[in-house]
Amino acid sequence: MAARIGEVSGCRTGDIDTTQWIWTVRRQTTPAPGGLTDKGTKGKRARKVPIVQEIRPLIAQRILSAGPNPDARPFTGPRGGRISTAVLRDATHWDDVVTKLGYEHLRRHDLRHTGLTWFADAGVQVHVLRRIAGHGSLTTTQRYPHPDIHKITAAGAALSAYFSARRAPCRARSS
Repeated sequence: MAARIGEVSGCRTGDIDTTQWIWTVRRQTTPAPGGLTDKGTKGKRARKVPIVQEIRPLIAQRILSAGPNPDARPFTGPRGGRISTAVLRDATHWDDVVTKLGYEHLRRHDLRHTGLTWFADAGVQVHVLRRIAGHGSLTTTQRYPHPDIHKITAAGAALSAYFSARRAPCRARSS
């Protein structure tokens, strides 16, 4: 979904439309004096994020577990409170996993980059990607996608096909 961890922590069940599978990101949880607090999104405005089919069963289960209150949090820490980045890191064994995989330099925010790259690779136009990411400018969004070699090769093939079609002789219409 390419969301920030603070946005996931700030999510409420009422923010998720399970008919269209759209999450309206309205807030984020951030550290503050005295603990974690909720505030507006980094971009200062709500945005819509599609929930991909692959995680819909998990989201539906979390909504069901949270109960009927639309202000309930579908994602909570071990004692039911807000999720902090430290709690998430510990719960997922992040440091151990990335070390075992040989990706010690990998940050959780890099997964946001990966999600946005996958959206771009799937053909999502950059102006739509900007809205999903919640960026104020296309310049910021353009720093996120990192196309793989297959997408670059496919772009070359698409341009060659375009040139080939333009060079093809026009057929005369028959009456």
